[in-house]
Amino acid sequence: MSIGVPRYLIVGMAALFSTYHLILALYTIDVPRNPIPVFVAMGLYAFATIISLLPIGPTRMPVWMAAFNFAIVVAITLLVSNELDFSDPGRVGYSSWYVAASGTLLTITSTRQRHTFAWLGIGFLVLQSAAVVGPGLFALGITGCVTWVAVSHVLSSALAKASKDAHRFALAEREATDWQAAQEAHVYERQFRLGQTSAMALAMLRTIEESGGDLTEEQRRECLHLEGAIRDEIRGRKLLNDAVREEVMNARRRGATVTLLDEGGIDDLSDDDLERVLNRLALAIHDTTADKVIARTVPEGSDIAVTVVGLRTVDDDALALGQDSLEDDEVDLWLEIPRTVA
Repeated sequence: MSIGVPRYLIVGMAALFSTYHLILALYTIDVPRNPIPVFVAMGLYAFATIISLLPIGPTRMPVWMAAFNFAIVVAITLLVSNELDFSDPGRVGYSSWYVAASGTLLTITSTRQRHTFAWLGIGFLVLQSAAVVGPGLFALGITGCVTWVAVSHVLSSALAKASKDAHRFALAEREATDWQAAQEAHVYERQFRLGQTSAMALAMLRTIEESGGDLTEEQRRECLHLEGAIRDEIRGRKLLNDAVREEVMNARRRGATVTLLDEGGIDDLSDDDLERVLNRLALAIHDTTADKVIARTVPEGSDIAVTVVGLRTVDDDALALGQDSLEDDEVDLWLEIPRTVA
């Protein structure tokens, strides 16, 4: 965010002032001893003013341009002042246009945030005028030049600081909005998960309450299945729809171990593609007779959305003892569900 005076307004005012100085130079062209250096000074001043006011590039003036403006101030001051007779102040009059012109150019330089070069130019003007005019230097308009540059310095610095503050406030506002959105998302997610958990576990909780905690073996197994379903809601996230939930519960009731892991790879899928992927996953879980089923999302950038692996334990002794297989499991199912239909 940028705060400041419209650029076209500054350019227009500066162009008018600069043109006025050139008109004064032409009006008093007969005063200098030799008009040729004055014409050269007018050309240099016009060129420096034009490139300084061009509405292109950043607001902050490049260093080379600021240094060039300082050099132009030195040049036009020496070119014009050397052709004037300051022993007769009344005759000099408007022929000292170079002082106001230098002040205008230095004000433009300061407005475009190159204050050091502007003050160097003012310092040169003061010293040079004091050397050639002496105590009467203030009659040349030095005071006005100093005032213009000082006001420009203060205003441009204040506007630059205001722009930085506005930028910081805008960033803080965006961060606050992002934080609020994240908090609302957390609240929504928490409420959604609580609602899902309540819907799944409410009937069993009532059974536990009515029986005083004295459950049958079948009811205890059902509690374990419900616990797994609640875990799925946390770890499975988008890998779940009603069909997947039903098939996962059926697989667990027949003794299979089912693990669903959503690691964010399908967050960008459209609703239709997501529903197709989940229905295919539900069908795979329904058709397999594997003892262990693992469904995991594939990171973005792959053509595969979900990988499903089914393992069958071949160690009957371990199964009889209720332990994991003592040998390598046998792959019963390997399925890669694509992100889109070919």
